Amino acid sequence: MKTVVLDAQTVNPGDLSWEWLDSLGESIVYPRTASGEIIARCQDADAILTNKVILGEKEMTALPRLKYIGVLATGYNVVDLAAASRLGIVVTNIPAYSTDSVAQSVFAHILNITNSIGHYASVPSRWAESIDFCYYDTPLTELAGKTIGIIGYGRTGSRTAAIALAFGMKVLAFTSKSQTALPEGIIKTPLDDVFRFADVVSLHCPLTPDTHHLVNASRLALMKPTAILINTSRGPVVDEQALADALLNGTLRAAGVDVLDHEPPAPDCPLLSAPNCHITPHIAWATREARIRLMEICRKNLSAFAAGEPINVVNH
Repeated sequence: MKTVVLDAQTVNPGDLSWEWLDSLGESIVYPRTASGEIIARCQDADAILTNKVILGEKEMTALPRLKYIGVLATGYNVVDLAAASRLGIVVTNIPAYSTDSVAQSVFAHILNITNSIGHYASVPSRWAESIDFCYYDTPLTELAGKTIGIIGYGRTGSRTAAIALAFGMKVLAFTSKSQTALPEGIIKTPLDDVFRFADVVSLHCPLTPDTHHLVNASRLALMKPTAILINTSRGPVVDEQALADALLNGTLRAAGVDVLDHEPPAPDCPLLSAPNCHITPHIAWATREARIRLMEICRKNLSAFAAGEPINVVNH
């Protein structure tokens, strides 16, 4: 079996190993692949591993040997699943590898906003010039007793909720689960009420037609002017212009986002110039520990396919 890795750089910038691929046959690992290079690079491939390189019907039809696509992520919208199924190509994903890392990143954003650690770590000279024993020029907020709203109570949402409880926060959850199925301390809440009553809203829902621009101008208008929005799910879940307007108008305190509509962002992305918008470059998933888990699940997925018993298949 010949395997081609199309975009290894983000998953493994060199601190992990691809040597395990050799046990399954021939392999070629490319750091990055442009869309126009896919067919030439994969002409004789039996298996392709891709993170964000898009594989549509055109590419798959032009690759007659292709029988397997392993998506190096949990989301698999980069593959035309219907076309893959018609062509008899198995598609797998990597579930639940970054749950703890993403939940940790949620609180990194929350604490960055509420405690301004980055800001204060960069101004020791102003402290030295202070006439008081301490120096602060931003609001500092205690999380205990505050309310966090979790939109989507799956693996990452539930882990985020558990951390929130440890901080002494009240937790509202918009979820399809019944109240009796939720742990103690988690309150099932209608969507608009989550936005209305939460001091922090954290998004953990997948991107679907129903969740596209779930956070829009009308829902942002429901939020407290002291509230914080965190998005570590998918960029298009949020209407970026509406969020930028809310921050500019002061109807929302701050936002912490790890995902955007277009990645990397275009120069005219409205959030780049929005006040109190703290943007990280889609790194919530990328701890070394999470990437090690990703690589191990990838190995198991590919090995199971080679053995004729594929796992984590997303196009049944």
